[in-house]
Amino acid sequence: MRKLIVFNMVSVDGYFAGPNGEIDWHNIDGEFNQFSISQLQEVGALLFGRVTYDLMASYWPQASALRDDPVVANAMNNLPKVVFSKTMNQVGWNNTKLMKEINPEEIRKMKNESGKDLFIFGSGTIVRAFTDLGLINEFRLMVNPVILGRGRGLFQDIKKKMTLKLIKTKTFGSGNILLYYQTTKEHRREQ
Repeated sequence: MRKLIVFNMVSVDGYFAGPNGEIDWHNIDGEFNQFSISQLQEVGALLFGRVTYDLMASYWPQASALRDDPVVANAMNNLPKVVFSKTMNQVGWNNTKLMKEINPEEIRKMKNESGKDLFIFGSGTIVRAFTDLGLINEFRLMVNPVILGRGRGLFQDIKKKMTLKLIKTKTFGSGNILLYYQTTKEHRREQ
């Protein structure tokens, strides 16, 4: 069974994006890039909401991304992707499937397939929906050494309290700290 893993950069005060969706505060350097390459080796498919999908699809296929970050660009462009959107009618990024609704049974089927794990990057709306549906197995939260004061909370409006189990940490020279949290069985609704 594949795990469904959320990876997000967050500020010390818990925001995953600024008030207007800005992510210019992300603390990225060579060590982060090496981590990204390593983490992509675990990915069997990427799941996105429309906003994150649009951002990724507008960047990774570009010649500049392929030139500046060929390993990550190659992975991002070739991995299977699913975008959840009620407003989109078609997708243009290579190897992408459009799903109009979040169907928990479809997600469980994807998790029950063999292969590498499913990952959600960014995509606060689907992170919240999948969390409420008990579909997430692990949260990887990279806390950046910045306080935004306001922004978009990754877990705002979650319907019930969740207790997570810290399974690992990694400290980066940049001041980023990666926290690996496993969800408990009481919060997952597996088949």
